[in-house]
Amino acid sequence: MTPVPRGSCTVVVGCQWGDEGKGKIVDVVAREAKIVARYQGGANAGHTVHVGGDEFVLHQIPSGVLHPSVRCLLGNGVVLDAKQFFREYDALVARGVEVDGRVGVSARAHVVFRHHRAVDRATEEVAVRTADGSEIGTTGRGIGPAYEDKTGRRGVRVADLLEAGAEGAVKRSLNRARSRLRALGADPAAAGDVEEATALARRLGGVVADVGREIDDALAAGESVVLEGAQGTGLDVDHGTYPYVTSSNTTAGAAAVGAGIGPTEIGTVTGVAKAYATRVGNGPLPTEFDQAMDARMRKLGGEFGATTGRPRRCGWFDGVVAAYARRVNGLTGIAVTKLDVLDTLPEVKIATAYRIGTRVHRTLPPTVGALTAAQPVYETLPGWQSPTAGARRWRDLPDRAQAYLNRIQEVAGAPIVMVSVGTRRSQVIRLA
Repeated sequence: MTPVPRGSCTVVVGCQWGDEGKGKIVDVVAREAKIVARYQGGANAGHTVHVGGDEFVLHQIPSGVLHPSVRCLLGNGVVLDAKQFFREYDALVARGVEVDGRVGVSARAHVVFRHHRAVDRATEEVAVRTADGSEIGTTGRGIGPAYEDKTGRRGVRVADLLEAGAEGAVKRSLNRARSRLRALGADPAAAGDVEEATALARRLGGVVADVGREIDDALAAGESVVLEGAQGTGLDVDHGTYPYVTSSNTTAGAAAVGAGIGPTEIGTVTGVAKAYATRVGNGPLPTEFDQAMDARMRKLGGEFGATTGRPRRCGWFDGVVAAYARRVNGLTGIAVTKLDVLDTLPEVKIATAYRIGTRVHRTLPPTVGALTAAQPVYETLPGWQSPTAGARRWRDLPDRAQAYLNRIQEVAGAPIVMVSVGTRRSQVIRLA
């Protein structure tokens, strides 16, 4: 019996510390997809997509929602802030985007409540107040506490909210949060109440979905599926710059688990990397600019967080991190974004190794101490000092921009498959 060909499944993952432009790349590849599904993270992620003159900032709903034929799903690996989700859902409707029947949430996804956000903020406030070095710089969206409840087998899932007796499960979660708030010296009333926590449960019933089954059915029908990650490789709880990481696995290995399919279904993994490096919040950034260059690049690139509005720290392209991302994600291609931001610079640099003490390291060290001590070993290339925003093909790019990109793919060890030179869909050059 001849097997029926399956459809294609692509993972889009960040190669740096988030904010790489994954939303834009997902929006571009979603044109050919039947389903786009988020596989981890929560409302702490912010993907910005420009369509014509409109800007859409999406925190929970996948970027593919701006294509009317795409079904958008949130997998079991996501933690759902229902209030934020429906705020986003209703805002899309108000702006003329048809979403009814096109968005689904896994019944197995865990729910973020107000009390998770209260605990998150209180924990960070204690870290700041005591100056004990434990401040991570979270978004305060309750993501960490929600994942803690999930891992501790005391979380509340979407399916649990829809069952009789849901109030009991929510009350137990709420009481634990109140006890923790008291221990942190915070007001337990900040946790809210059971009625507020369950207010959106009925509406969730209208979007609940068997995400893994839907993806499997689409692949069986020969359709294309995109699995969308949040944050970036450097923020992965196992493979990132621990402890300055997020609370989930951001890397491509989590895509199958977080979407509810088998790993053999994934065919390609596209890593997204800015043409330079950025990071929001605390944690090591080995190629970080000095203060003057940091301010200049932040202005050139509009480097402020889509979720928090916080200024992003900026640095040169880190080839050590890119090569590491290639390995731990199994990248089959790289999409380089914001190349145009470098257009005016007289020279550009790529870190190809780190010097720590007397030794040169070409792989990412596992500890913050080593990364803090790391001195980047740079290659300096001449800048192109010519606008790239009008380029629509590889050959339209200045020769020196091509040389810079070629060196990036050599250092990273994976081919460049897309280059973005602006905010619009039309400003993505596709090479494969």
